[in-house]
Amino acid sequence: MWSWAALILTMVSASGAGAGHLPLVEVVAMMDRARAEGRAGLARKTRPVDVRPARDGEVVVTVIAGEGKETASKPAQAGDWVVRNRCAETGNEQYLVTGATFAARYAAPAGTPDRDGWREATPHGKTLRFFTLGPDRGEISFDAPWGEPMVARPGDAIVQDPEKPGDVYRVAAASFRCTYEVVR
Repeated sequence: MWSWAALILTMVSASGAGAGHLPLVEVVAMMDRARAEGRAGLARKTRPVDVRPARDGEVVVTVIAGEGKETASKPAQAGDWVVRNRCAETGNEQYLVTGATFAARYAAPAGTPDRDGWREATPHGKTLRFFTLGPDRGEISFDAPWGEPMVARPGDAIVQDPEKPGDVYRVAAASFRCTYEVVR
């Protein structure tokens, strides 16, 4: 198993320096290059999370402690869930997950809801591709699959669902260390 430090040192972006807003297709191409060059790994989310049903029309703003707003969701629809990571370093950030994605990635919530409706859920541990954005690349922004701009900084993980190549998004470095297990 790779250490986090080894991954940061070895998985630098070969795309060159520069910032700017990239189309999602370019971020997918970055993943393809990382895979072709052997710089992409596999990881899975393993740490339990807190979940509650989303309210119809609710917009979830994901805030990372020390960074600020990461992204905002589309308005929630019936069956969607709000997921809260258990990661003090990131401020226990929250994000919206569609009902279908939730069912594919998490076990049914367990226990009695607390006064705010939160219950524990365990990730199924779906294996995702990832690479770490290297310091030579600098900060980039791109549109997440749900259409909201997302900023990725050096050290952050860019993850991709192998079954849905267009499902590429950023996971803050601290959140990735806190909630994911590197498989290879």
